Amino acid sequence: MEAFSSFSPFQSTSRGGWSYESLKNFRQISPLVQNHLKQVYLTLCCALIASAIGVYLHLLWNIGGLLTTLGCMGSIVWLLSTPLYEERKRVGLLMAAGLFEGASVGPLIDVVIRIDQRILISAFVGTSVAFGCFSAAAMLARRREFLYLGGLLSSGLSILLWLHFASSIFGGSTAIFKFELYFGLLVFLGYMVVDTQEIIERAHLGELDYVKHALTLFTDFVAVFVRVLVIMLKNAGEREEKEKRKRRN
Repeated sequence: MEAFSSFSPFQSTSRGGWSYESLKNFRQISPLVQNHLKQVYLTLCCALIASAIGVYLHLLWNIGGLLTTLGCMGSIVWLLSTPLYEERKRVGLLMAAGLFEGASVGPLIDVVIRIDQRILISAFVGTSVAFGCFSAAAMLARRREFLYLGGLLSSGLSILLWLHFASSIFGGSTAIFKFELYFGLLVFLGYMVVDTQEIIERAHLGELDYVKHALTLFTDFVAVFVRVLVIMLKNAGEREEKEKRKRRN
């Protein structure tokens, strides 16, 4: 909860209260950059739709797994190595990456649907609200204000990778798993803010690669969504266990 309150639109980034004056920070974003952001978020929406189609295909034919994960990674590498002037190809590769990513997440979503469909809806709505609020916080803040967090978040990501690596080799306890889950959620929520400000700053400097920027936000969104989904699924399982114990007693 502390992470959410630190970037709340009702708090000032200068430790005072948000007011109408803070909303004027939108004037720092030029019309060119505003149009770029519209393209980025429209492309992001299309990638999320492609991802939903990937989930649906998995539910139909059980295609999600290692091959779709490799397909997603391959599509991203191909996209990043494709020249900017091949715009349609790059957009198509982003949609392919979204489709493969959705299929890869499909097994987790299949489990959630079998347990309680409301968890899936709540996780998606919660992630969307968080994404919107954190993006708005990044846009309303002063330019470059949150970019300094990038180093801290990179360090946090490194810690997560080492913990995951150590757990896979030596085995991990439930406490470590919970720490990875919640700490990872905080890290990627932070990346939502930093990446949004970095996209705005790069656009001001003339980098208007909306496909690459949409890919960045797409990976942030999926990372947060998966962690929120797992947390809610785990909490639902713990509640069910408590209810069973009460019935036995």
